[in-house]
Amino acid sequence: MTTILNQTISLSFTDSEFFQNPYPFYEKLRSIHPIYHGNLLKNPGWYVTGYQEVLTILKDTRFKNRMPLPQTSKRYEQLKNIQNSMMVFKNQPDHKRLRFLVSNVFTPRMVEQLRPDIQETVNNLLQHVQHRKSMNVISDFAFPLASLVIAKIVGVPKEDLSQFREWTVSLIQTIDFTRSRKTLENGNHITMILRDYFKELITKRKESPGDDLISLLIKEEQEGDWLSDEELLATCILIVIAGHETTVNLIGNSILTLLKHPQQMKLLKENPSLIGHAVEEFLRYESPTQMLARVASEDIEINQTRIKEGDQVYLLLGAANRDHNQFADAHVLDLTRNPNHHLAFGYGTHFCLGAPLARLEAQIAIQTLLQQMDNPKLISSEPSWRKLMGFRSLNELPITFG
Repeated sequence: MTTILNQTISLSFTDSEFFQNPYPFYEKLRSIHPIYHGNLLKNPGWYVTGYQEVLTILKDTRFKNRMPLPQTSKRYEQLKNIQNSMMVFKNQPDHKRLRFLVSNVFTPRMVEQLRPDIQETVNNLLQHVQHRKSMNVISDFAFPLASLVIAKIVGVPKEDLSQFREWTVSLIQTIDFTRSRKTLENGNHITMILRDYFKELITKRKESPGDDLISLLIKEEQEGDWLSDEELLATCILIVIAGHETTVNLIGNSILTLLKHPQQMKLLKENPSLIGHAVEEFLRYESPTQMLARVASEDIEINQTRIKEGDQVYLLLGAANRDHNQFADAHVLDLTRNPNHHLAFGYGTHFCLGAPLARLEAQIAIQTLLQQMDNPKLISSEPSWRKLMGFRSLNELPITFG
């Protein structure tokens, strides 16, 4: 609990209201100051809710990425080591080097070539549930779609996919601010399993290369580009996790949002060409990633606020994307909103590499569901959200259709 300007802000991780709807809390923070200092999390820091302030910090390379686990940690050694080698937690020059290597093979052209496969997968998944007249959007649709697509990209055999949901859920919890010791212990164990799994898969691809991401990264490594075995391993794990989490959250959140806004759903169904704008608005309105963390590498002044060297900075993307100073009627869903310069995928050097893929999967999944499913409806008016601060993620989303 923190008191600033005679106002008290409190947040409990057992408070289900926050996880169901964090936006009133964000508004309360921003009404005090868009850069708020407090100890709402385990460690005190700056909570940034203003759009311009978040954008400024994302652009400023003096705000460094920080490791999720302390470097002195011995208890979760395997988890810490693999995170240390992940591009998403690197700073320059290592981040630039790794991003260049991955972006060389994870190109927009490669993503666009996946369109027919994504469409076929979506059709098959929806056909599979047609006779039931009901489905869980997360487990029957969004997660299998993300799994099959990322498996094709990375080169993971389809028969191994059933394990990835559990692995992904476990590892996402280890980088969230709600994590517990038990979560970290489980994440450390899952990391050991994943390391063994991908070591074996990398060995197979070295012996028998394909056209998948692992084979292409191995080829770059063998041609002299500097990518260590540990970084190759970490990159495989990162892409599988990120490829699942962002896409599943985006599709689930989008469909829930549509079902809660029937007029907007009708508009999109009658105007399929709006799908591009619609997905951007879903990204803004219910951002899959809600928070990013940075640390100041020197004393820096932002909006007349002095942030000192070593201070923790928490960028609340979900709040910035609903800042009324940037977006007119920020709490209103408007599928025709244009321009829509949201920050759901971050900004600058750490802009999400998988953004084109997540957008494409979401566009095809949402549009096809609206075309093929008559009269979709929520079974529960208050779906259950996972208790995560850094991500906006549904446990499940049961719906019926005609």
